[in-house]
Order: sequence, then C-alpha cells, then structure tokens
Amino acid sequence: MKLDLFQADAFTNKLFGGNPAAIVPLKKWLPEETMQQIAMENNLAETAFFVPSKNKVADYDIRWFTPAIEINLCGHATLASAYLVFDILKAKKKKVVFSSKSGLLTVTRGKKILEMDFPSWPPEKITEYPAELLASLGNPEIAGVYQNREYLVELTNEEAVKNCQPDFSIMKKLSKMVIITAPGKEVDFVSRFFAPTAGIDEDPVTGSAHSQLIPFWSYKLGKQKMTARQLSKRRGDLVVEQKGERVMMGGECVFYMKGRIQLS
Repeated sequence: MKLDLFQADAFTNKLFGGNPAAIVPLKKWLPEETMQQIAMENNLAETAFFVPSKNKVADYDIRWFTPAIEINLCGHATLASAYLVFDILKAKKKKVVFSSKSGLLTVTRGKKILEMDFPSWPPEKITEYPAELLASLGNPEIAGVYQNREYLVELTNEEAVKNCQPDFSIMKKLSKMVIITAPGKEVDFVSRFFAPTAGIDEDPVTGSAHSQLIPFWSYKLGKQKMTARQLSKRRGDLVVEQKGERVMMGGECVFYMKGRIQLS
C-alpha cells in the first residue's frame, strides 16, 4: 500500500518557522497501530490523518497522533490539513469542516490567514498542585497556576517565559502537559508549551494550548481580539479572538514537501 504524505509549517509565513505537521489524507482509516507507527516514524509533534466524513455537516473526519499517543485536539496540524485541502488538493471551498474527538472544527480561508474555529477551554485557578510542576520549571516567580487539559503557569514577564529552561526528567512525572505564559511586549501575550509525557519536550506552536490561553488572556486583558506569540526556537504568531464558547485562532502555512509512504 502506498500513501501520500505531506508536510507543512503552520502558524508562520516563513519556511522552517512555526510548527511542522505531517498530513496523511486517506480514503478510509488505517488500523490505529499503523497510524501510531507512522507518527512515530515521522517524529514530528503531530501527524494528522483525515478521511471523507459520513457526517453530513463535516467534510472530513480527522485524528492526530504524536510520536507516542493519540491526542484529542491539535491546532497546528488542523491548520496544516486545511491548508492542504485548500492549496494542494485544490478544493473549491471557502471553508472546510473537520469532525474530531473535540467536536466540529471549521477552518475558513481569509484574505491572508486561515481562521480556525476551536473550543474555548477556560482554565481554573488552583492552589494545590504537584511540587514537581514548579520544580520542573526551575522554581520561577509565578503570578498563578491554572488548569484545564494542561497546567497553565502564569509567569511575571516575557523574559521569564523566554529564558525558562525546563527539566523534562522532572516534568515527565506530571500527569498533565504544561503551558507557561506572560504578557507580551510586541503582542498581547506570549507562551511556551511542554509535553514530555506525550513524547514532545517542547512543541513549537500549539493551537490546542490557545484554546486555554485565549479565554485566559481575554478575561485578564478585557479584550476579545488579540495577538499571540509562542516563543519556541521556531517561533509562531497567531491572531486570536474570544467568541463566547468558541475561540478563533488564525495563521498562515508554508508548504514543505510531499512524499510517499510504502506500507508492505
């Protein structure tokens, strides 16, 4: 069996920036074990697989795999999948709807960016959390700790986020992945995302983390529309908006390559 494999950089307008995602369009699902093995072989933060949907309100069903596990939501690989549909597969659509384990996800083609409609996951402040959480971040000065799907740690400023040097051997002991964030200098807020328990020490640009960051900063800043930057080495920029129970996160994609997978 031969499968097409595409790779694109998401949330960037420059090649080798943003977050690289692999995308494998399918006619029908492969065995879950095979999709996990392909993701492990790709060794990117996520590999997305999608098939034509039998759901009348969706165009495709989509699933995402890290090198180690399947996850329930991924932003950059969804953006890259929509980019593939629009620009490489040349679908004559202004929007594409994916059905996922996190519900329906709509991506609309804007004038300059692709705009994703994602769930809003407001994190709640907590006062009790594992000692390993802050220890894994070097015990920084914090403004607060919150949680939803991940731990969200608010630091005091952008430099603290930029200069954080996590100890992933300690972080692997946690049950959740970790977001660190602070107000930005050139943008409304900055962040970084760590997921060693999912086989990714640091993810370059993380859409699902912004499902938590957008409502968090919208409330703190009293703003609906904002700009965001993830301060990984590859760096990524997003245009975001809080829209009630949903959020919008927008960005660009750059095509990198097309390949062929040979399954015996």
